[in-house]
Amino acid sequence: MKNKPTSKIQGVISISSKGTGYVAVPELEEDPEIDFRHLHTALHGDTVEIRLLPKGNKRQAGEVIKIIKRAKMSFAGVLEEENKTVFLKPDDTKMYTDILIPKESFSNAKVGQKVFVEIVSWKDASKAPIGKVVKILGRPGDNDAEMESIAMEKGFAAELPGKVENEAKEIKRHGIKESDYRGRRDFRKILTFTIDPYDAKDFDDAISFKEIGKGEPASPDTNQGGYEIGIHIADVSHYVKLGSALDFEARERGTSVYLVDRTIPMLPETLSNDLCSLVPNKDRLTMSAVFIMDKEAKVKSEWYGRTVIHSQKRFTYEEAEQSIKKASAPLHRELAILNNLAKKLTKERFRDGAISLDQEEVKFVLDKNGTPVKVIKKERGDSNRLIEEFMLLANKKIAEVISKGTKNEGVFVYRVHDLPSKEKMADLAFFLRGLGKKVSLVNGLIPTSEINKMLEDLAGKSANETIRDTVSRAVIRSMAKAIYSTKNIGHYGLAFKYYTHFTSPIRRYPDVVVHRFLTDYLAHKKIGKEKLREYEEISRISSEQEKRASDAERASVKYKQVEYMSKRKGQNFEGVISGITEWGLYVEEIETKCEGLVKVRDMSDDFYIFNEKKLELLGQKKKNRYRLGDRVKIKVKGVDLERKNIDYILI
Repeated sequence: MKNKPTSKIQGVISISSKGTGYVAVPELEEDPEIDFRHLHTALHGDTVEIRLLPKGNKRQAGEVIKIIKRAKMSFAGVLEEENKTVFLKPDDTKMYTDILIPKESFSNAKVGQKVFVEIVSWKDASKAPIGKVVKILGRPGDNDAEMESIAMEKGFAAELPGKVENEAKEIKRHGIKESDYRGRRDFRKILTFTIDPYDAKDFDDAISFKEIGKGEPASPDTNQGGYEIGIHIADVSHYVKLGSALDFEARERGTSVYLVDRTIPMLPETLSNDLCSLVPNKDRLTMSAVFIMDKEAKVKSEWYGRTVIHSQKRFTYEEAEQSIKKASAPLHRELAILNNLAKKLTKERFRDGAISLDQEEVKFVLDKNGTPVKVIKKERGDSNRLIEEFMLLANKKIAEVISKGTKNEGVFVYRVHDLPSKEKMADLAFFLRGLGKKVSLVNGLIPTSEINKMLEDLAGKSANETIRDTVSRAVIRSMAKAIYSTKNIGHYGLAFKYYTHFTSPIRRYPDVVVHRFLTDYLAHKKIGKEKLREYEEISRISSEQEKRASDAERASVKYKQVEYMSKRKGQNFEGVISGITEWGLYVEEIETKCEGLVKVRDMSDDFYIFNEKKLELLGQKKKNRYRLGDRVKIKVKGVDLERKNIDYILI
C-alpha cells in the first residue's frame, strides 16, 4: 500500500492535446488529473505546485495553485483573424489556448503568415494570453518556415548572436599561430584519416594508425605485432575560452541540432566547419587518446594530451566500407586491421552485458524547395561500427583514468545510464509475450543477453526486420534516458562502469568541459569541490538541451514523412503494425517508416474489440486478429500537415 500523499505537491505537469493536465506523484496509483478549469495558466512542462482535491469515487483530481518555473513562453503558429481580433493558433498541440496579438505587437506580420510569438502577459486564466510577434517565419508549408518553426519551438534560434559570430571570425583571422604548436605531441607524419557521412562538414574526430613490434608486419589474421592507435578530437577548448561569448552561447545551446535539411550549429561555422574541423591536408590542433593495442584489442598502454595532426585522407562511410572489403582500395590493410580490432571490442562489450539497439533509420532526398521526393534507408556497415567502437573506447578510458585519479575529488561530468525501472521492464515483457517472444525477468529485469539473442534471431531475415525494429523501439522505450551527471552510476546500455563524452566537442558542450578538465588534470591541477555546483548545472542544462534537440530532429523527420505521404493520397503500400489501441492500429510503412493510424471506425468489415491483455484487435464475427508486428496492406486515406497526422485504411 502506498503512503498517503501530502495535500500540496510539486512536480512537472504534462498536458494532453485535449487540455487536461497530469502531475506524476510516486505515492499515488494514478497521476492526479487537472481539468482545464484548474490549470490556472499552467502549460505543458511547467514545474508547478498542486493541491489535491477531494477524491470521491472518481480519479484523484488536483488544482494548480502555483507555477514555480515555466518550461517555455514562446510558440510558433499561424496568425489568424476573427471578428477583427488577431490571434496565434499555435502549432504545439499541447498549447490549449490561442494567443491574442494586439495591433502594436504585430511587428509587420500579416494574417496568414507563420510567426514566432512570445507571451508577454497572462494574469487571468479565464482569458487568452497576450503575446507579441518576435519573428516572421514565412508562409505556412514553406520548407524554411516549417523547419525554423520546429527549431524555435524547441528553443534553438537559427542564428547565433552577432557578438558570438564576430568572436569566431577574429579567432579564425589569427588561425593557428606558431606558439600553438608548443607542448603538443606531433602526429603530422603518422597516417591519419577521418571517416564521416558524405554530407558532413564538421569533422570532430580522426584516427591515426601505426604498426609496431618486431618481426613481420602485422595483418588482420596473424598473431604478430601490435598497433599504436590515436583517437584525435578537435581541440575546441583551445579556441573557445571559459567566460567568452562563444563559451556562454555554447553552454546555453548545449548541442548542435540536426534537422532533415539543415544543421543548427552550437558553434559558428567559421569554427565548426573550418578552423576546428579536421579537414584533410591541413594542420589541426587536437586533444588525443593514444593506445598501444595488441592483436586481441587489449590496451597495453595509454597516453592522453594535446596534439597536432595533418589528416591525409577524408573517407565517407561508403568509401571506408569499400576499403575494408576490397584489397585494391585505399588503405585497405590499415582499415581491415582496425575493423578486426573493432569487432573484438564489440564482442567484449556484449560479453560484459551491453545491449544491441541498432535501429533502421531513413534519410530524405529533397528537391530544391525542400520537398521530399524519395526516402532511403540509412545503411550501417562495418565502417560505422569501427568509428563507433574507437570513440566508445576513448570516452570510456578517459572517464576511467580521471575517476581513478586523486586530483579531482570526485568532481567530473559523466555520461550515465540508469537501470530500467522494474515497472517498465514488466511492461516490456508483457509486450514481447504479445509478439510470441518468451523472456524471463531476473530481479525485475530482462537479462540483456536475452534481449540481444532475440534481436539477433530477428536480424537478417526480411520478414522479421520490421518486427525487429518494433522490438528495438519497445526496448528503447523501456530504458531510462542517458543523461549527464556529476554522480557516476555507470552506463547500463553500454555496460561500462565509467563513461563520459569526449569525442564531439564541435557539437556537444559537455565534451568541451571534459577537454578542459582533462587539460587541468594532466597539468596536475587540483579540481576542487567548489566546481561541483557548476558541473551539476552544466549537466542539467546539457541533458535538457539534448532532449529538446532530439525532439526537434524527430519532429522534422515526422513533418517530412507526413509531407511525403500528402502527395500520395490513394496510393497503396505495405506496412507493419507498430502499435494497437482501442481506437485503432498504428501502422508503419515498410520502406519510408511513415507511421499512420488505421481508425477502428474505418475497419468496416467487422466489429473489432481491443484485447489489452493480448495486445490485439479481434473481429467479433469473422475472428480476424490484428497483432503487433503483423504485415498489412494499407492505402493513404488522408493527411493533416498541420497536426502531422497520417490516416491509413486497410485494403
